[in-house]
Amino acid sequence: MINVLILGGTSEASALAFAVSQRGIPAMFSYAGRVKTPKAQPLPTRVGGFGGADGLAAFITQQRITHIIDATHPFATQMSRNVLAAALQTGVPTIALTRPAWMPTTHDNWQHVASVEEAVSALEGPPQRVLLAIGRMHLAAFAAQPQHHYVLRLVDQPTAPLPLAHFTTTVDRGPFTLEGDLALLKTQRIERIVCKNAGGEGAVSKLDAARALGVPVVMIDRPALPARHEVHSVDEVLAWLNSRS
Repeated sequence: MINVLILGGTSEASALAFAVSQRGIPAMFSYAGRVKTPKAQPLPTRVGGFGGADGLAAFITQQRITHIIDATHPFATQMSRNVLAAALQTGVPTIALTRPAWMPTTHDNWQHVASVEEAVSALEGPPQRVLLAIGRMHLAAFAAQPQHHYVLRLVDQPTAPLPLAHFTTTVDRGPFTLEGDLALLKTQRIERIVCKNAGGEGAVSKLDAARALGVPVVMIDRPALPARHEVHSVDEVLAWLNSRS
């Protein structure tokens, strides 16, 4: 019998969970546990890590998982590598539901960098008001550029002091709108944005707003992953499940 494991954390993963549930396909949804109040899913849900690739492989075997769908964030590279390793160990077929990366237009002012560390270096210079739209995991790195006032857009209010000299926190959860992001950039007097190339529609409005206001963007490009079977829509995942069930 089919038994699907969906590794989630994106809006696409939630859409897939809904589609799978509507079709009565036995499945389990897994969150990494980085958000205090993750979105409820219409499937049995677990929260937390597996203990690396070996732990994930053991879980797959114990739960008799027959199909793995990696619908994690494009920057959750360690999890995606663990999925590939665990699939190889167990022989369970896997597919990745991913978002196409954002691409700049001729009217965008993007500075491409390969890592958070390079993004920090890109902020050398006079004080500015900088929107950090990168989540909470890498905020401490920007303490190396203390001259700036950082505006942090986070899903949860921080529960511990942040190591930044000057910052403002705004707590919000996507999908975001152009009107809302225009208002945010104007109200906070944002002079530069730092973000990861997550792709998708839920957070692209900050780039549309930056383009409209002429705000430059430091864009952290996606890290490379080993070759894998990737699709970009829920329908493609369902067709894959149907072909392998």
